[in-house]
Amino acid sequence: MCTQKIATLLQKKHAMKFSAALLVCVFLFLGIWNGHGQSQPKEDLWTLFQRVPFKEKLNRDFGLYFFYPEFTEELKALKGKQVTLKGFFIPLDLQSSQTLILSKYPMAECFFCGAAGPESVAVIYLQSKPPRMKVDQIVEVRGILDLNASDVEEMTFIIRNATII
Repeated sequence: MCTQKIATLLQKKHAMKFSAALLVCVFLFLGIWNGHGQSQPKEDLWTLFQRVPFKEKLNRDFGLYFFYPEFTEELKALKGKQVTLKGFFIPLDLQSSQTLILSKYPMAECFFCGAAGPESVAVIYLQSKPPRMKVDQIVEVRGILDLNASDVEEMTFIIRNATII
């Protein structure tokens, strides 16, 4: 009788451990808990970029007016965190570069050639040289988000230490 009670208690204890392990797996699968400090937003990064207002201000160094971003709190919270971004590859004229540009839109509609705004492009600094890619090839990258509010010679949205996934 005593051994039967012990066996029953052990079964309950193992069932509780199994339930806890199952719950942790569900959280990991759903992305609710993340032990690596990643903080991918619920919304697409392009949507968050699109919400950033730009204000025209005089840049005294250049003697010209430029549009400067005023980042949202949601986007500021992602700065320094690992994110993913998927977009159209826009080629640069740099040989053997580890830098690429991603656009929300194909090249004919992008910020550089079309009528899109600065919220539709991001510069990606890769850990290693990318494979050969074609214009408008869809590329997904993972890296650390950086935001540029002041340097007019750099893009507004930056992903550093990135890899192509």
